[in-house]
Amino acid sequence: MATKIVILSLMFFFTLATSIEASKYQFQKLKETNMMFYMQDWETGANATATPVAGIPHKRWWILGFGTIFATDDKLTVAIERNSSEVGRAHGIYVNSALDGSDLHLLMSLVFTNKEYNGSTLEIQGADRFYQKYREVSVVSGTGIFRLARGYATLETVYLDIPNSNAIIRWNVTVFHY
Repeated sequence: MATKIVILSLMFFFTLATSIEASKYQFQKLKETNMMFYMQDWETGANATATPVAGIPHKRWWILGFGTIFATDDKLTVAIERNSSEVGRAHGIYVNSALDGSDLHLLMSLVFTNKEYNGSTLEIQGADRFYQKYREVSVVSGTGIFRLARGYATLETVYLDIPNSNAIIRWNVTVFHY
């Protein structure tokens, strides 16, 4: 009987402590942060930042190939030029997930290195239907300044070189966070 009381008491205090921690966020007003940057996605050349790592056997592994999986460490910059100031890196993977080759599924962390957000991340997931002028993906979480973030990013391809699989994507990101 005494053991049951001790276990129930511990469960009660654990639940209470968890509830108090969660309530810290419940009553805080969400902040909205908007940002715009360019993702430099280069699969060819001396400074390639994305590479195919898997695909369908005996088929070409490339951006338009269904089933091709890419690992990426793309530079995020303040301007369209490749040598403009870096604000972070896009680390993750994308998969061509449409039979006709028209859709990438993004799973990536935007890791910020600039002064304002240094060390913070945003977690991205969603369908990038890259033939559309504007696409939207989800911000599903974040760390640091963006802890518990949620929101969305609108993507626009501003440079596309399909034969060499190179692109520059403008990101307009809106996040809500504590």
